Amino acid sequence: MTGYGSAEANIGEYQCMLELKALNGKQLDVYTKIPQNLKALEIKLRQGIKQALKRGSIEVIINLKQNGASKPLVINKDLVAYYLKNIEDISTAYGIEKEHILPTIMRMPEIVSYSQDIFSSEEETALLRLLENVCEKLSAQRAHEGKMLFDLLDEKVKNIEILSEKIEPLDAQRSADKKNKIQTALQGQQLDTSFDQNRLEQEIIYYIEKLDISEERVRLKHHCTYFQEILNNEDDLKGKKLGFIAQEIGREINTLGAKANHAEIQKIVVQMKDELEQIKEQVANAL
Repeated sequence: MTGYGSAEANIGEYQCMLELKALNGKQLDVYTKIPQNLKALEIKLRQGIKQALKRGSIEVIINLKQNGASKPLVINKDLVAYYLKNIEDISTAYGIEKEHILPTIMRMPEIVSYSQDIFSSEEETALLRLLENVCEKLSAQRAHEGKMLFDLLDEKVKNIEILSEKIEPLDAQRSADKKNKIQTALQGQQLDTSFDQNRLEQEIIYYIEKLDISEERVRLKHHCTYFQEILNNEDDLKGKKLGFIAQEIGREINTLGAKANHAEIQKIVVQMKDELEQIKEQVANAL
């Protein structure tokens, strides 16, 4: 689920700005943009995010300033001297102007870097507390979005149940029409009186049962009820469960469509598939 949280705090000699950005995702993926001197804490930061946010694509951004200014720069003077000597030699050999040597050297790799201080245990604790605070802010946004998502999923699964109930009178009429059609067809045939009457009845029963959709409708209702039970459950990480149940609902709807062989029922099946597709899209956003 999407969300954003940020907070700023003074940690030791640092002014720390921490941001979290969350996008939808089936798993937990954490991307960090943190200063080099915090790399040793990256595992702990990831563990704190995993415990608090569970799922999603999470971007962590931490900016550090010292005494209200950016961290002081460190210039590698030995490397500057090395580059300077070589560039001056090249300039002399080829008659190149030397006035732009210094700007060129300052752009060379590893000439300029930030000074790196290791966080103390107290500063580490303060940073993790700040991360916890930001996670709570992000979770609050997620909770607001989750309420809207709950209402949508509840509405869609109830729509499937309503559509399924509309099939019942159509199915009863369909079965009666099939039986009449078979009887009419048999009466129009000149059948040999020596045929096995019991076998004929068995074949007719088999054909009718093959087109029967009552079991699929019962299973569909059970799946919808179970979906609502999980949706109303207070336990965490219900998103994956809802996804699995949605797959089972889809199987029953597809079987209904395949066996119905009835124009009006097929229209209802298409409507149920549309509702289910919206459920699948949104379940991917649920924790």
